Formats: sequence, C-alpha cells, structure tokens
Amino acid sequence: MKVGLFFGSFNPVHIGHMIIANHMVEYTDLAQVWMVVSPHNPLKEKASLARDNDRLHLVRLAIGENPKIKASNIEFSLPLPSYTIDTLTFLREKYPTREFCLIMGGDNLDSIEKWKNYELLLSDYDIYIYRRPGYANDKYTDNPRIRIVEAPLLDISATFIRHAIMDGKSVRYLVPDAVYDYLENSNMYRRH
Repeated sequence: MKVGLFFGSFNPVHIGHMIIANHMVEYTDLAQVWMVVSPHNPLKEKASLARDNDRLHLVRLAIGENPKIKASNIEFSLPLPSYTIDTLTFLREKYPTREFCLIMGGDNLDSIEKWKNYELLLSDYDIYIYRRPGYANDKYTDNPRIRIVEAPLLDISATFIRHAIMDGKSVRYLVPDAVYDYLENSNMYRRH
C-alpha cells in the first residue's frame, strides 16, 4: 500500500490542508494520506503552537469518517525536534509492507537543502509536490522521484486564521465545519 505522508503543524488545520489531502488520495496513486501532526518543526518557532493533542483532535475532526485519510501522532513519541528522515525510517521499520511517500508544498522543495539528510529524501522516497504561490518549483524537476501534482490551491494560512480568532473574527468557511464548531466553543487561539 502506498501511503502519502502530509506533515504539518496544522495550527489549526484548514480547508486548504483538507483539499490537498483529498486531492492527493483521489487523483494520484496514493491509497491513503496520513496527516502527520508535527510537535515541533525545527525551522519554525514553537511558541505559537497550540498543544499537540489539541491540534491532533482538530485534524481528526476535519477528516471525519474518510477511510482514505488518517490523522497521525507518530511524531509525538519520537525525539524532538522532529526530522522527516527520522520519522520515515521509524515508519519503514514499523510498517514494512507499506511504501511511504512525502507530500509537500513547492516552498518546501525550494528549501529542501536545509532538511536533515535531504539527499536521502530525494533518492529514496517519492515526493508529491503541490504548487505554492510565488514558488517556481523548477528545482529537481529532473529527479524521477519528484512528482508535481496540479492540486487546487487556496491561499489560506493558519497564521491568518489564528489572528482572525484572536481578533474575534469568524473563521467559518476557512476551516471544516466540525473544526469551526469546536473552535467556537473553546478557548483555542483566543486572547486570554
């Protein structure tokens, strides 16, 4: 089984994330997409992150009953900070019958040289790239493991959503309905 790993802080998960996950599982050869909630991206500030299990819960709410998309907390039990190559190595050992691939935005491909053991990522794993506004995605196009996928794109950011919530604005239609309902009835991302 071919599984696409879609890593992210999902802080919070929004409809842009869900559109990409669904597109990858419906329009590529991936049998499943696992949305891997990252406890700490080494290239991002940790202070703005909501609690790990809260973000995981929102991803589960966003997915609902879709059997092709799963929420994963696999990185919660791995050493911090999380490095993609270490997670992939762990998953290969734990699930030897599955073929794991990466799903990433073109912005990540443009900066992949900053990633730990990026050469192994480029040589050992299929990488499904969705375009991001402002990134040419012309790096590594000759690499047979890179697959550019024309997924529908929405220019929505989790940062914008967090700020909207802090400012008392509605984020209806920016996040899946179940996530919206949960956020409306919680203190997540609100000024205290």
